Amino acid sequence: MQVDDRADRQGAMPGGPEGNERLTAATGAMLLVLFAVEGVTIPLLGRLLALHFFVGLLLIGPVFLKIGSTSYRFYRYYTGSSPYRRKGPPTLLLRVVGPLVVITSVVVLGTGVALALLGPGSGSDVVLMLHRVGFVSWLAVMTVHVLAYVWRIPRLIGAEVRRRPGRDGEVIPWRAGRGALLAVALGGGLVVALAGTHLASEWRR
Repeated sequence: MQVDDRADRQGAMPGGPEGNERLTAATGAMLLVLFAVEGVTIPLLGRLLALHFFVGLLLIGPVFLKIGSTSYRFYRYYTGSSPYRRKGPPTLLLRVVGPLVVITSVVVLGTGVALALLGPGSGSDVVLMLHRVGFVSWLAVMTVHVLAYVWRIPRLIGAEVRRRPGRDGEVIPWRAGRGALLAVALGGGLVVALAGTHLASEWRR
């Protein structure tokens, strides 16, 4: 049975696949900056441990927004949404790498939070090893992911900022909503970071 595009759009996130793509790109840009800062702290953990904890906890909000936006696209595509089917899926390589990015990101963040809560001592050695292994695995799959997508980010963010219409000439709705989601994700991460950064002091003893 043929799907009515208008009915299909009503059940979709406002903005459709192009709005989703712009939200994912903006979230990705935010994550690139935060991960770059986090990467700088790694060789200098002795002096920048508190910043490492802070940025690591801050990442939680944007990471889960990125997972949500990309998972939504996959859900809409594989449940037969006409606009998402027309846009098509990512390449096979990226469809394989995508779930690995999600899994390794959750492992790195989850073990990081566990280390913050456990503190040094019993049980933390195993979690620390998992954190390090997860980070190395995450870095490998994220490198492929970033190299595949980073060239699109300036164009998509530029189109969003300038309110350029989509490929079909229509204005992409819900721009303010996408901005609100970004603000909520960053704000949520900030609340967690402010609440948990003091736990870094346990690792200085």
